[in-house]
Amino acid sequence: MSTATVTPVTAVTPKARRSTSSRITLGVTIAAIVVLIIGTLTTDGFYSLANGKAILNAATIVGIIAIGMTYVVISGNLFSLSVGVTAAVCAMTFLWALNYGMVAAIVITLAFGAIVIGLQGLLVGTTGANPIMVTIGAGALQEAVATWVSAGVSVYPPEGANYAWLAAPLFGIPFPVYVFIAMTIIGELVLKRSRFGRSLFLMGESPRAGRASGLSIATLTTGAFVVLGLCTAAAGILIGAFNQSGTLTATGTLTVDSISAVLVGGTAVIGGRGSVLRTAIGALVVSAIEDLLLIRGFSTPVQLLVLGLIVSAVVVLSQINSGRSNR
Repeated sequence: MSTATVTPVTAVTPKARRSTSSRITLGVTIAAIVVLIIGTLTTDGFYSLANGKAILNAATIVGIIAIGMTYVVISGNLFSLSVGVTAAVCAMTFLWALNYGMVAAIVITLAFGAIVIGLQGLLVGTTGANPIMVTIGAGALQEAVATWVSAGVSVYPPEGANYAWLAAPLFGIPFPVYVFIAMTIIGELVLKRSRFGRSLFLMGESPRAGRASGLSIATLTTGAFVVLGLCTAAAGILIGAFNQSGTLTATGTLTVDSISAVLVGGTAVIGGRGSVLRTAIGALVVSAIEDLLLIRGFSTPVQLLVLGLIVSAVVVLSQINSGRSNR
């Protein structure tokens, strides 16, 4: 009579899976950093003072919008694909509203951005509609209305309007940089220290748990989009002041760049985890990558391709590291 030998099967515990995921993420991150460092060291002029200022200036507008986008992503509502159009329309609104004075122009523009994007959040929060589809539609509607109202021509400020200080250097540093720093600090404090911010994290981590805790999903979603609207309007004001004119083509790849900054900064695409401070760092990284590619002579489509690959890698790693693909 023979006896069979049974080989014990070692179970892979959740802790072991998380450890493996963390090692994969760490390895890819280190590799990406090494590639970036080598690329910058082998690019003439990248570490010049003038280029450093150019990177900082580019990161400022992207970073301001990305701050608001962080709130939306943390809330579990993916992204807004209308921020580029809204920023351009806000720039046009600001320059037109200067007819009523600087203070009125700023208030009108901020209110416009908060309402336009806030309404999108209200629709998403109350109906459960897909935020991607809602924001694409909202962007198309804004573009159509802005084209009709402006007759397709650029908007210019009234003669004698005093707005140049919004784009002028202050102590050798462009004024928008101070706005970016201030909004980063305020955005991080609100997100981490306020009840609203803590509720966004809970809702993003698990909407079901949020509802069980008595959270209003519609109110929180609308609030996250309102924050994005205020940030987008602030960026639009600075864009209008810098360009001294407003047109729908002024924002370029702003939507893609802001989303990239949020994800590169480590905010989880599935919601529930993130940081405004890391988003600000992500905006600097994205601007540095684009600047590096520009100096090396790569075109805008190539820059978008690289950013797309980076964002895709970040999303995949985020999913692997979280250990869950849906809630």
